[in-house]
Amino acid sequence: MEEIQQTAPASPVEMFASRHFMGWLRDQQISLAFTTYQTGKLFLIGTNPDNERLSIFERTFNRCMGLHATEQTFYMSTLYQLWRFENSLQHGQTHNGYDRLYVPQLAYTTGDLDIHDIGIGADGKPIFVNTLFGCLATVSETHSFKHLWHPPFLSKLAAEDRCHLNGLAMDGHQPAYVTCVSQSDVNDGWRDHRKDGGSVIDVQANEVITTGLSMPHSPRLYRDKLWLLDSGNGYFGYVDRQTGQFERVAFCPGYLRGLSFIGDYAVVGLSRPRNNKTFSGLGLDEELAKRKAVARSGLQVIDLKTGDIVHWLRVEGIVEELYDVSVLPGVKRPMALGFKTDEIKHTVSIAS
Repeated sequence: MEEIQQTAPASPVEMFASRHFMGWLRDQQISLAFTTYQTGKLFLIGTNPDNERLSIFERTFNRCMGLHATEQTFYMSTLYQLWRFENSLQHGQTHNGYDRLYVPQLAYTTGDLDIHDIGIGADGKPIFVNTLFGCLATVSETHSFKHLWHPPFLSKLAAEDRCHLNGLAMDGHQPAYVTCVSQSDVNDGWRDHRKDGGSVIDVQANEVITTGLSMPHSPRLYRDKLWLLDSGNGYFGYVDRQTGQFERVAFCPGYLRGLSFIGDYAVVGLSRPRNNKTFSGLGLDEELAKRKAVARSGLQVIDLKTGDIVHWLRVEGIVEELYDVSVLPGVKRPMALGFKTDEIKHTVSIAS
């Protein structure tokens, strides 16, 4: 285990990585991005060519949550906006030793919709989970959002967070599956069904295919399987789309949110559950007690062939909850601009 100190502006956060975590990043030729739910931090995790320590870069964005990332572009939701970041460096260029400089170039002001997962549609526009209204939506040039779809059990579009729709799996550029905490059709009704009311919905068929989950999150299609996190029970696994059965692959010691893939590996986000009614009485408590374990926050790397957790990154201090994690392919050492320092005023790029 190695202790990693930050290379970005100081904050009361400590990170500890498993012994071969940095080597795994180098072997896969990737970096990682993750958002923290309550502390409003975007972290960019890469490798430092100058030494044998991880590069950890952070920026502050109020209530940053959903991520959708590629090598050059990523989208991120915040308290009342949806941001598009672009890499301003040309191939082979560096900036202060970083090979990606992500700049917030475009924002849609949506209001506080509690935006969770994000995908990209065929028209290049973001499609996002509008949790407050319980629907899938896209951006609008003139309004807060444009409604695209909502679950068949919701009787109306209302700002009531009835079912806590949260996760989105895209099939190419089409929304394929979503997750919700319950099928409630009353305001804030999902809280009464946290332990086993979770469902997976086939968007194209407009029907529920899986029930009985505990606060599921982060559905993803990868290698012909529908993966997701049964968060309230602490399990990563996949849904048999023929039977609707959830097949457990690995237990992770924490409340799970955020899922991304590279090669034969899944990267899963872990959180320490808040001490309130939302997170009490879940199966995760029993699973942790059975294993004589405590909940952690950080990242877990799972081998898809064996279900083993082969690498990990633990986050200690003020960061207790993660929301989303994304793999940045082909990126060694990323950084991003925020709004609390003068760098953004002096960073200028010209379109070719």
